[in-house]
Amino acid sequence: MAGKAKQGAQARNDAAPLGSDDNPITIKKYANRRLYNTATSSYVTLDHLCQMVKDDVAFAVYDAKSGEEITRPVLTQIIVEEEAKGANLLPVNFLRQLISLYGDSMQWVVPRYLEHMMDIFSANQDRMRKSMQDTFGGMFPFPDVEAMNKQNMALFEQTLKMFTPFGGAEEGGEGSGEGAADNGEADAEQLAALKRQLDLLQRQLETLTSDKTKD
Repeated sequence: MAGKAKQGAQARNDAAPLGSDDNPITIKKYANRRLYNTATSSYVTLDHLCQMVKDDVAFAVYDAKSGEEITRPVLTQIIVEEEAKGANLLPVNFLRQLISLYGDSMQWVVPRYLEHMMDIFSANQDRMRKSMQDTFGGMFPFPDVEAMNKQNMALFEQTLKMFTPFGGAEEGGEGSGEGAADNGEADAEQLAALKRQLDLLQRQLETLTSDKTKD
């Protein structure tokens, strides 16, 4: 039964272009840490995978021996490598806040929130690039990209701080029924506050983009 399901999934994948989200390229990782691109029948490095991400080429990494998918840790390793090169894309405070959320009762919210925020950022980034290309024909770089990135990250970190009270609320509950009800109300209030913060951040990004376009 499992074999038929796997064959059905493979058939659907074959209908999609190789390297798309529906048909990612398979990368095998061997015990010697070497990475093998099955599409090109060649060994690749983390730098190659990094470039594939930038080129919007989807791939999935599997352990060559166990068959387990290890795409997430490999992508995390790419980030570590890029940070080690001096890119410094992730501020220290952001990393500390992110680490503190592991094991938190609201940990399940974080992935969707981060994904949503990056989608918003990417959408606005594309608008800025298009605006500057239309204005200057791509001859000059956008002068305030670094400043805008810092502002976006500051807003990003500010919103993440909303998650930190969850852990503190649990510590003071002592397991009583009244405490559990209070925690439930606190969770609902935090989720409502998170939605308001998301809406505010999106409006701020859109306003910033509009102001830069007018300039």
